[in-house]
Amino acid sequence: MAKRDFYEILGVAKNASEEEIKKSYRKLAMKYHPDRNPDSKQAEEKFKEAKEAYEMLSDAQKREAYDRFGHAGVDPNMGSGGAGGFGGGFSDAFGDIFGDIFGGAAGGGRGRGGPQVYRGADLRYNLDITLEQAAHGFDTTIRVPSWDECETCHGSGAKPGTAPTACATCGGHGQVRMQQGFFSIQQTCPKCHGTGKVIQDPCASCSGAGRIKRNKTLEVKIPAGIDDGMRIRSSGNGEPGMNGGPPGDLYVEIHIKQHSVFQRDGDDLHCEMPISFARAALGGEIEVPTLSGKVSFSVPEGTQTGKTFRLRGKGIKGVRSGFPGDLFCHMIVETPVKLTEKQKDLLRDFDQLTSAGGAKHSPQSKTWMDKVKEFFD
Repeated sequence: MAKRDFYEILGVAKNASEEEIKKSYRKLAMKYHPDRNPDSKQAEEKFKEAKEAYEMLSDAQKREAYDRFGHAGVDPNMGSGGAGGFGGGFSDAFGDIFGDIFGGAAGGGRGRGGPQVYRGADLRYNLDITLEQAAHGFDTTIRVPSWDECETCHGSGAKPGTAPTACATCGGHGQVRMQQGFFSIQQTCPKCHGTGKVIQDPCASCSGAGRIKRNKTLEVKIPAGIDDGMRIRSSGNGEPGMNGGPPGDLYVEIHIKQHSVFQRDGDDLHCEMPISFARAALGGEIEVPTLSGKVSFSVPEGTQTGKTFRLRGKGIKGVRSGFPGDLFCHMIVETPVKLTEKQKDLLRDFDQLTSAGGAKHSPQSKTWMDKVKEFFD
């Protein structure tokens, strides 16, 4: 079967620049890579086809031979050009694609001209606060681990009077390139771990790290209305970077302690309010707590357990809210306990009087009995 034109395979014109050819190949390789299409023979063939086309057109000599003589100019059996081995351009391009597919070193720069630069890791600090503190906001201080430059070696990691030497494995670049078939993989040097330097005589104070671990105190402002699970970012207060990389960030994660009275639901608060049997039956003023003090409101006669009263604006104003939430008071009618004989006699008399009055005194009982009769009928 006749081979397709290499320019046609890559979808570029014959006068296309090296960058245009490389860009087109990267796109096709990403699309048809076998690891992205594990069960597709067609994708595998297209991938091989694109690889061969780019191998030829990315090499100036092979491209010139192909432009003059076609496939015969680069056929190794024809004695011209040859396809044995991969040129540097192909290896570099495929190395880039391999990194795009499988991911490079986390947080690291490519650093082809020198040691690989890494951003420092982010840190998390769990801060437990009360509901009142979350509602009103406050300022606090926390102690977090930090790294300072070693005063003995001044950050070099080497014993005073000595200096680090260039790594022989990577030539001071911090990275090594491995070639297997058509794969070209660039990875961190296993000898120097990406620094590009080897310390023969490490500093005794820092064991060659060039830095000493200490604790530092930071001031943190907790905004009013913050909710459980929210995080406050402290830029640059994470772990320091490597090889001159930027430091990470510190995230203060908020955890609100369980409250003895209130349960929070977004900007709203909920509480259970016990009231006496007499107050529920007769109605009247009751006092309820809020996060800003006590308030009073009237409950109507005949208030039942489970009745909910809404107090607008008595909740929490969230960090992203324009208005505070509400407070929902859930009534619980409390049954009297440990009664005296006189109290029991009074309740018996009361029960007889309400029973004689019929269903008008116990509407829920009448409704329930009607439902039971309907069920059995």
